[in-house]
Amino acid sequence: MADDETRRAIEAVFRIERARLIAGLARLTCDVDRAEELAQEALVIALSDWPKTGVPDNPGAWLTAAAKRRAIDGMRRDAMRERKHAELARDLSDDAEIAVERMEAAIDDDIGDELLSLIFTACHPVLSADARAALTLRLIGGLTVEEIARAFVSSDATIAQRIVRAKRVIGKAGLAYEVPRGAERATRLASVLEVIYLIFNEGYAATAGEELTRPSLCAEAQRLGRILAGLMPAEPEVFGLLALMEIQASRLSARAGPDGTLIPLTEQKRARWDQFLIRRGFAALKQAEALGGAEGAYALQAAIAACHARARKAEETDWAGIAALYDRLRRVVPSPVVDLNRAIAHSMAFGPEAGLRLIGEIDGIAALRDYAPLPAARGDFLFRAGRLREARIQFETAAGLTRNAVERSFLLSRARSCMIGSADWPASTAG
Repeated sequence: MADDETRRAIEAVFRIERARLIAGLARLTCDVDRAEELAQEALVIALSDWPKTGVPDNPGAWLTAAAKRRAIDGMRRDAMRERKHAELARDLSDDAEIAVERMEAAIDDDIGDELLSLIFTACHPVLSADARAALTLRLIGGLTVEEIARAFVSSDATIAQRIVRAKRVIGKAGLAYEVPRGAERATRLASVLEVIYLIFNEGYAATAGEELTRPSLCAEAQRLGRILAGLMPAEPEVFGLLALMEIQASRLSARAGPDGTLIPLTEQKRARWDQFLIRRGFAALKQAEALGGAEGAYALQAAIAACHARARKAEETDWAGIAALYDRLRRVVPSPVVDLNRAIAHSMAFGPEAGLRLIGEIDGIAALRDYAPLPAARGDFLFRAGRLREARIQFETAAGLTRNAVERSFLLSRARSCMIGSADWPASTAG
């Protein structure tokens, strides 16, 4: 194999094995920074050795062994240094030797749950949501700081600092690199799922910038969801989240026109929806329900997405069924955003006045004060009720709140339509 082909093969293997490699090393060293350094050192060794010897039959195991041996070498140096200091102080401690022995005993260990342990550590609730997302994309997703910054429309320095602070918090908190058990596991799993869904949502509906969507972030969240489903096959909400992301992602290519303008759900060309992803989503939802998770928050949202996916045409959508699912969802996870989406579903099922009545119940809630979808939804209800002057004010308010250029353009277009009085404008339901 030519050197350039070998190099490409090495880099491809490293991208695949990187997360598992760091996970195993982090558990051994209890230091994420050191684990990343050791993984990189293993890559450098592979780049030197494999062009001469060829790619090994089990490249992941080779990289793991190389990285662990480098770790042991470092531990031995530390042990020697501590021994010399101890001899000078006549206070020899065997702590460093014990650490080396632990590392040596672990060199041939199977990776086991180490990747899962790293996921739970990166998504620990002690970190802020933004920090958890950035650290997860860096450690598990393997994205560079530049890629993460671009995805979240932030600066490289901001993301780098966020990751550094997250690692520092983990180190200071003395977190164990292990999968929690019992009640703590359920709590921490909720945090893991929240982070993955946060990443997906930022890709599906970018909160800022010039692009409506960032498909690469959606794809990364889906990949993380699939990894988690493989590692935790008995957790229904893992499959619920995976189902939700797969079905939602099926609509990505239909959400914007050739010129980048937003296309509402009711106006999308359903032939452009990815049927493969829809089938994957249905299969994951079926698994969540089989595991007894039909009433889970993510499974219910996936069931809502499935209702849209089953409708061959927008007018065939079972809006009454979707409204009923939102009624169930708000009992499981009461939140102003769920209530807003419930109002939209009820408006589509039972008319704009029903939506206005429900949206009036959440008016003034602090969490929705600067939330652009609230006046956007109210504007749509008013528009469909024929109250165009009031609708225009709401659309303009929503346009002033959003930080996404595509959404702003869409909302301003809706405001202009109120002056024209077009009765053919599509409902601005979530897409």
